[in-house]
Amino acid sequence: VQLVESGGGLVQAGGSLRLSCAASGFSFDDYAMGWFRQAPGKEREGISCISSRDGDTYYADSVKGRFTMSSDNAKNTVYLQMNRLKPEDTAVYYCHLFSSGRDYWGQGTQVTVSS
Repeated sequence: VQLVESGGGLVQAGGSLRLSCAASGFSFDDYAMGWFRQAPGKEREGISCISSRDGDTYYADSVKGRFTMSSDNAKNTVYLQMNRLKPEDTAVYYCHLFSSGRDYWGQGTQVTVSS
């Protein structure tokens, strides 16, 4: 299983970024994919998740209404559109996959929001 992330960077507060996570090597029949983030000195935080079982997407309260997670099944890719970014969104963002009883993580991509 391989998860390859892209799309992080530096943006001013109020701006937008879109993260991508291309996935390969797992069964697409039953899985959950999501995004986590970890700021310096803080625990890793789950911020969004989509399940193949119901197709619903879930968001943490801290990002609800600003972030949107979507998927392109043809490309085996999930996206995280981040709007109205705030300095407190600064973190390393990780793509996560749960499939066949195992957890998989991307390499992480840095998002920095300047005030």
